Amino acid sequence: MTGKLDIVIFGLSLSSSWGNGHATTYRALLRGLDTLGHRVLFLERDVPWYASQRDLRQPDFCELVYYDDLNDALATYRTAIETADAVIIGSYVPEGVTLIDRVVALRPRQLCFYDIDTPVTLAKLDRGDEEYLAKRQIAFFDTYFSFSGGAVLRRLEGDYGARQAADLYCSVDAEKYKPMDEPLSWDLGYLGTYSPDRQPALEKLLIEPARRLPEKRFVVAGPQYPNDINWPQNVERIEHLAPDRHPAFYSRQRFTLNITRADMIAAGWSPSVRLFEAAACGVPIISDWWQGLDEIFETGKALRVAHTTEDVVATLSNMPDERRQAIADAASDIVLRHHTGLARASQLAATIAARQIQHA
Repeated sequence: MTGKLDIVIFGLSLSSSWGNGHATTYRALLRGLDTLGHRVLFLERDVPWYASQRDLRQPDFCELVYYDDLNDALATYRTAIETADAVIIGSYVPEGVTLIDRVVALRPRQLCFYDIDTPVTLAKLDRGDEEYLAKRQIAFFDTYFSFSGGAVLRRLEGDYGARQAADLYCSVDAEKYKPMDEPLSWDLGYLGTYSPDRQPALEKLLIEPARRLPEKRFVVAGPQYPNDINWPQNVERIEHLAPDRHPAFYSRQRFTLNITRADMIAAGWSPSVRLFEAAACGVPIISDWWQGLDEIFETGKALRVAHTTEDVVATLSNMPDERRQAIADAASDIVLRHHTGLARASQLAATIAARQIQHA
């Protein structure tokens, strides 16, 4: 494909990574699209929560526009929406259901949905919750891009009426996420916003190992953790880390922990962006298990799977440095070949171009 695309995206947030995984996902993807020569207009609702916590106000790889009122945004950018090669609406966008109906009425050349929360979305729809997407709207999209792959794609087409479902996993900006020359500070770290359904796994796979290994050092970085959590003395807490501090944070860990949301585990094939970021930074990963994990990372060779506290304790206590480095290198090789923002941008652009040919 040689043609350069004009793409309009309505997304939750590009400007603020505080308390969401959307921003870093969009940043890697859009930087990749820019590298390939494609043009992106990103429209972000100017909400107080993200406005007060912005860590990327004006990117150099796309046009970012903030809007206060949906009607005004649609009126101002109507021509851009109608003439773009593709319009993409993301999950969790405010007034998403209304936005989709209004954009459909403008008859864009190609309309897509990018679900960065697919298992959560489907669970919400199954219980009648249409916060940002109505079940009837799934059939409107030329392509339903999904954070989850595997069997989830077949469900989207067979059970929910998607015309075409395609995986579009999150990705990492390999120019920004790389090993840093940092001294090791922690034996095990975790980066993630507090989530009630992840907390039991954090207790089992980090907090309890910290209690059993008082001589080792641990860290948990991320906002919104309740004040009543009983952190062991050897667990350091960091409230929030902006994305530009992630590589140094990962590089200071002997191992990093990946914990998956319950809906993502139930769906399978839903790799977190943290997996790709950590691997790109050269830190070996200990992860919980979900179906499809071994199709992305060769378990045992490119990461360690932990089911119990004892699994984590054994890994931290017994793995020699040579083996630890081999695991980190294997994961890094997989990510740099298959899961960069540039790779994902090529995938997105190729899918849009293929649909253009079908429509011609």
